[in-house]
Amino acid sequence: MLSISDVSFRYSNRYPMVLDGISLELNDGEIGVVLGRNGSGKTTLFKNIIGIESPTSGSITFDGVDLSTISRRERAQKIAYVPQDIRFGSLTVYDTVLMGRVSYFGFKSGKHDQDVVDEILCEMGLESFAARNVQELSGGERQKIAIARALAQEPRMMIFDEPTGNLDIANEQLIVEEAKRVAREKNISILTSVHDLNLAMELGDKFYFMKGGRIVYSGRDEIFTVENISDIFDAQIRIVDIDGKKVIINSKGDK
Repeated sequence: MLSISDVSFRYSNRYPMVLDGISLELNDGEIGVVLGRNGSGKTTLFKNIIGIESPTSGSITFDGVDLSTISRRERAQKIAYVPQDIRFGSLTVYDTVLMGRVSYFGFKSGKHDQDVVDEILCEMGLESFAARNVQELSGGERQKIAIARALAQEPRMMIFDEPTGNLDIANEQLIVEEAKRVAREKNISILTSVHDLNLAMELGDKFYFMKGGRIVYSGRDEIFTVENISDIFDAQIRIVDIDGKKVIINSKGDK
């Protein structure tokens, strides 16, 4: 379980807090979605969890272990990160996914590492892509490879920063389904940020609305109210029921 307790962060004493008293918990197998406008602190929160940055105050623990007390390599074996801006070298899909095992093997992979990659490629239906150059793939395919590479770390948790940001609707759906499969079948917790509120409700179990470096609202989908969304996004919206599901509609310009 991920537990974040009263975490604050700023880049130096000359600057204001970017994160201000963040607290949240996410259980194994749950998908948590962080929502907020650009600059609200979502990516900075992720960077503090994975160790790129360190909290100014507060604590981040995973399975009861304070993450500040373990090495970057040990942290990578617990938590995998899929950034918004995915960069691959000119490698085959197989070698790209194998790179996710570096925190285990260092310079030379062994049979177990290769077996892990084979299993992941099979699970995700990527066997036919194994010998292809990643640079030749579509955006949705590359996003799947990024998830496969993260899974190769055999993590207990995965963090996605805007995983559907540059994808079309079909590939958005593909990534949502893959994230749900990973969480349910592997009992891996996932923390992600997305911009699309309807997509967020389809994907998540828990939700955290951020504003000004704070979590202002948190809970299940009951926090998706006109008042909360208007407060966080300064947007004019309506919430309608379609086939028993909440759907958020931009009402700006409605008469």
